[in-house]
Amino acid sequence: MSGWTNRGKYRALGWSFCGDTIPTNFYVALVTKAVVPTAKTKTFSELTEIAAGNGYDSGGYQIAPNHTDFDVHIEDDDFDRAFIQIKDIIWNASGGPIPASGDGAHYAVLTDNNATIVDRDVFFTWDLEADKQTPDGQPFTLEDSTFRIEES
Repeated sequence: MSGWTNRGKYRALGWSFCGDTIPTNFYVALVTKAVVPTAKTKTFSELTEIAAGNGYDSGGYQIAPNHTDFDVHIEDDDFDRAFIQIKDIIWNASGGPIPASGDGAHYAVLTDNNATIVDRDVFFTWDLEADKQTPDGQPFTLEDSTFRIEES
């Protein structure tokens, strides 16, 4: 299931209302289904990242907090919600498949930019609904990754 982690909700509220410092960059990383991310997932160390290589770097794809990387921002009064989307993220498999070995990506996660990858906070998760692998020479694409805030 896709959604905010409690850590993500906590950090977003801190950025919005307490003046906490937003990360300079975020990362979108790919993880296997070995450990299912939940609302209680706090750090990247709790998950199993896909094998790096062939176009996928450990820690994921870097995005900046701006209108280019977060390219859709909508207030939807008809459904009492707001949402934001990340630009399409593309990893090109080169020299072999993505992942380089082992299990395919089953989830994507948004993290902060801690220099120690395993210590990165996990803010949001997306369920890819199946294990994904990309053959050499093909793109691995995440399209329209969306965050929603809705009235409960």
